[in-house]
Amino acid sequence: MAFPELLDRVGGLGRFQVLQIVALVTPILWVTSQNMLENFSAAVPRHRCWVPLLDNDTAQASVPGDLGPDALLDISIPPGPAQQPHQCRRFRQPQWQLMEPNTTATNWSDADTEPCEDGWVYDRSTFMSTIVTTWDLVCDSQALRPMAQSIYLAGILIGAAVCGHASDRLGRRRVLTWSYLQVAVSGTTAAFIPTFPLYCLFRFLVAFAVAGVMMNTASLMMEWTSARARPLMMTLNALGFSFGHVLTGSVAYGVRNWRILQLVVSVPFFLYFVHSWWLPESARWLLTVGKVDQGLKELQRVAAINRKKAEGDTLTMEVLRSAMEEELSGNQAHAGVGTLLHTPGLRLRTVISMLCWFSFGFTFYGLALNLHALGSNIFLLQALIGVVDFPVKVVSLLLLKYLGRRLCQASSLVLSGLCILANILVPHEIEVLRSSLAVMGLGSLGAAFTCATIFSSELFPTVLRMTAVGLCQIATRGGAIIGPLVPLLGIYGSWLPLLVYGVVSVLSGLAALLLPETRNLPLPDTIQDIQKQSVKKVTGDTAGQSILISTRL
Repeated sequence: MAFPELLDRVGGLGRFQVLQIVALVTPILWVTSQNMLENFSAAVPRHRCWVPLLDNDTAQASVPGDLGPDALLDISIPPGPAQQPHQCRRFRQPQWQLMEPNTTATNWSDADTEPCEDGWVYDRSTFMSTIVTTWDLVCDSQALRPMAQSIYLAGILIGAAVCGHASDRLGRRRVLTWSYLQVAVSGTTAAFIPTFPLYCLFRFLVAFAVAGVMMNTASLMMEWTSARARPLMMTLNALGFSFGHVLTGSVAYGVRNWRILQLVVSVPFFLYFVHSWWLPESARWLLTVGKVDQGLKELQRVAAINRKKAEGDTLTMEVLRSAMEEELSGNQAHAGVGTLLHTPGLRLRTVISMLCWFSFGFTFYGLALNLHALGSNIFLLQALIGVVDFPVKVVSLLLLKYLGRRLCQASSLVLSGLCILANILVPHEIEVLRSSLAVMGLGSLGAAFTCATIFSSELFPTVLRMTAVGLCQIATRGGAIIGPLVPLLGIYGSWLPLLVYGVVSVLSGLAALLLPETRNLPLPDTIQDIQKQSVKKVTGDTAGQSILISTRL
C-alpha cells in the first residue's frame, strides 16, 4: 500500500483539497434539492370539483337573489371529511332546498352526486402550480403521485448499480462529469414536459445520474485525502446534504411554480459539468488499474496546486512503478460483484455494510412520512431538517475520531433503534417525550449516515470501492422503497410498525460490530491489501493472547 506515501509527498491535505471540497460539495446542495423536490413540486393543494354556479360567469349571472360564494358552494358541493367541501364529488343538480332555514346536507346519497366530470378547482394560495394541479393527480388518479416518487427512487437504485461498476471501469471523474450533464439535461427537459409519463421518465434519468454524482463525489474526496483528514472531508460532504435541505426549503419558498422550480434546481448542473473537466481523476485509481503515466500527471498537478512542485518533479515513471510494484503486479482486471461476494475477506464486509445501509434507508424514509404531523409549514420543516442535521454530523466527526468507525456505526444504529422502541412504551398523551425520542432517533440516523459514508469507503479496495458503494446504495434505496410500506402493519397493532423499525435498526447496529476497525488505516488498493489486513489482525490477536498467557504464567 504505497499510495499513501505518494499522496503525502504531493499533499494529502492542502490547497488542492480545499478547492476540491468546494467544487464537489457545492453540487451536493443541489443534489439534495433534486431528492427533496417533490415535497413541493408534487404537493397536493386543497381542491374541489369545478361547478358552473361558482366557476362559470354565465351560470353565475342566472343565480336568483344575492347568494354569496359560501352559499353557492353549499348547494353545489356535498360535505366531505371534517365537514369540508368534498374533494372528489359534486351534486348533480344544485340543492336549492339547502337554502331553507334549519336544512342541512347530511342526508345526501351517492345517487345525488357525481364525480368531477369537468375537472377541479385548486387552492393556489400556497403553490401556483404543482404536478398534481397540472395533470389532475387527485381522486381516482391520486395513486399516480406517489408512483412518481417511487420511480425516482428506482432510478437512484439502478443508477447506483450501473454507475458504481462504471466508475471502477471507466474512472471516477469521467462518470461524475457524465452524471452532471445527465442531471442538467434531464432535469431541464422535465420542466417542459407536457405529459405525466414523460415527466416520470426524465425524473428517472435525473435520479439515475444523481446516484453517480453522490457516489463519485465521495470517492474522489476519499481517494485524494490522507487517512487522518478523511473523516473531516467526508463530514463536510455529509454537511452538504444538510445545507441542501435548507437551500431546498428557501428556494421552494420563493418559487411556487413547479416548472420554474424544476428548472432552477437543474440548470446549475450545466455549470458543474463544465468545471468538472478541470477536476483531476483519482490518481489512486489510475495507478491501481495500470495507467501510470496519467497517474503521474495528476500527482504532479496536485503537487503544483499544493505548492509542492519540487516534490512533484521528483516523481517519475520509475519511482511510481517501484512504489506501486505490488499493486501493479496483481491482476485486478476481472474484479467485480462476484469478487465481493466470493472472496472470504470481502464477503462479510459487503453483507454487513449493505445491511447497515438498508437499515438507514428503511428506518429513515419509513419514519420521514410522519414528519408532516409536526406542522403545516413544509418550507420551514424542510429547512429545519438541515438545521437539526448540522450539529449531529459535527458531533459524528468527533465520535469517529475518538470512538472509531466500528463503534460509532454500531452505537448510532442501536441508539436510533432503542429510541424508536422506547416510543412504543410512551403513552400518546405525553407528546413532548414522544417527540423528543423521535428527534433523538432521527438524529442518530443522521450520525449513522455519516459513519456509513466513511466506513463503507474504507472497507473496500480501490479496484472495487465504487462497485461496493453501489451495492450499498442499492440496499439504501431498497430500504427506502420498503420502509414506507411498514405502517400498513398498523392494522394489526399500532405498536407493530415501530417494533419493526426498531428491531431492524438494533440488529444492524449489532452486526456492525463484526466489521474490522479502519480508523487511521491507509485505504486498501487491492484485494491482496484486504487479505493482508486480515492476516495482521489475526497475528495481532494471537500475539496479544500469547502475551496475556505469559503474563499470567
